[in-house]
Amino acid sequence: MQNLLLVRYGEIFLKGLNRPYFIRALVRKVRYAVRGMGAEVWVHDGRIFVRGFNDLEECISRVTKVFGVHSVCPAVEMPKEDFEAICAQAVEMAKDLKGTFKVNARRADKRYPMNSMAINEEVGYRILQANPDLKVDVHNPEHLVNIEIRDMAYLYVKVIPAVGGMPVGTNGNATLLLSGGIDSPVAGWMIAKRGVQINAVHFHSYPYTSDRAKEKVLDLARKLSFSCCGIKVYVVPFTEIQMAIHEKCPEEYTTLIMRRYMMRIAERIAKDTESEALITGESIGQVASQTMTALGTTNAVVEMPVFRPLIGFDKSEIIDVARKIGTLEISELPYEDCCTVFTPRHPATHPKMDKILEGEARLDSEELIQRALDGVEMIRV
Repeated sequence: MQNLLLVRYGEIFLKGLNRPYFIRALVRKVRYAVRGMGAEVWVHDGRIFVRGFNDLEECISRVTKVFGVHSVCPAVEMPKEDFEAICAQAVEMAKDLKGTFKVNARRADKRYPMNSMAINEEVGYRILQANPDLKVDVHNPEHLVNIEIRDMAYLYVKVIPAVGGMPVGTNGNATLLLSGGIDSPVAGWMIAKRGVQINAVHFHSYPYTSDRAKEKVLDLARKLSFSCCGIKVYVVPFTEIQMAIHEKCPEEYTTLIMRRYMMRIAERIAKDTESEALITGESIGQVASQTMTALGTTNAVVEMPVFRPLIGFDKSEIIDVARKIGTLEISELPYEDCCTVFTPRHPATHPKMDKILEGEARLDSEELIQRALDGVEMIRV
């Protein structure tokens, strides 16, 4: 008899003939998650198993954060030939349960002498005899005692929800514009959940923003990196560009022009890193630079698709997700990012393109962008 984790996936079931590709990708990500724990990860008969770990709770915590994992079940593996031992183990696993239950047997090995119904009836009878606090409910039970008969017998009661989604890297690469705020980490997490490998670009305006603000962003990236199986953060020196915009462009357009330069730089980094899209944390109307007109003007400077997964969210919904994924506490630290530097008193909410182009014409755009790119620092987290 051996304790292990049975790792269950959801959406991958729908992939038809491509399912083996996605399962192999998920196995690689689970192995990455449990590295250093002495664990073995393998797939058999459509199931992913983890065993040999040195810390059950830590192993569960890691695996449930892997995109593509639907749930994790702490299970017992034992020989299927000894039905009495299977019954005894089921009784032991159900001894502290109260309320209603159902035995849910699945016989993948059709040569097994008892069918699923017979297993359900016999094991259910044994559990009822041993635990008077339980009653059978076959339609809506509070607890399921699961028994899977494969090459071995696998028994489990607890099903621990995981993040779901698709394995990272199975749906391409994208580049996240990562600030120190609440929104952009959530946006990156949501796109990564769909199987996209992300890297991040952060714009740093030292000395107007401190090294603590930069470290805050790296902490956000570290929080994301576990589910994303590592992230590269490209820190762009942005002070010179912001100063030039502040000095030479109309005040009400400075934030919007700054956003356009961020998009240009992020796209160049994205192309160099083989990304296929940009990701931002913008939502319609949240701030002046996120009106529909303003978003259109920032889109105009890039050729890549721009993913905005939060576009229809209100702030409270974004905060709920940030709390769920563990980034909210970091985002609320009082270290401001470059978006708060030189903020205009009355930013344009319905900007005119001719005014934007007139302001940008006063800048040596290519030289400013190239100097910023020359100063990029790549940090792997």
